[in-house]
Amino acid sequence: MISLPHEPSGLTKATWTDADFPEMGWHDCRIHAVSVGEYEDDTLPPGRLLLDLDYIVRWVPPADGESPFDFWIAPATLVFEQACQIDGRLGPLDDLLEIADIHRLDPTGGGPERWWHIEGQNFDLRLRAAGYTQYLRLPPRQVGRQVLTAGERGGPSLAERSFA
Repeated sequence: MISLPHEPSGLTKATWTDADFPEMGWHDCRIHAVSVGEYEDDTLPPGRLLLDLDYIVRWVPPADGESPFDFWIAPATLVFEQACQIDGRLGPLDDLLEIADIHRLDPTGGGPERWWHIEGQNFDLRLRAAGYTQYLRLPPRQVGRQVLTAGERGGPSLAERSFA
């Protein structure tokens, strides 16, 4: 098990919120599962949008300037709370879902919730949500690709718990 802060990856904590938005980035993070769910007490609306993704904690440039990058990656669950007005497109679904960027827009229309735009390769989602929490479920590992294997990530999961 690793302790935090984890110097090699640069990781300082395992649970992040929308307060950390300026420090976070999701470029090239692979999405493995999407769920629109209710709260455990069946509160309707609002609901929740959950994403199972491989979060790239740190990009490691090659030492010689010519080899490919390495990446410190951790499996994560990104949960948008009080999500509503979810709209977008997916497809075609024979390709992978990879985030290009997540944009945070100021509240409009009289509600306190912000608009969020999850822009990706092969998909585009917009929603209103009060905020988010992202849980890194396992410690990051250094790999030579931008995605973890199913074995490295422990399979698909939407668990809302951090490893530390």
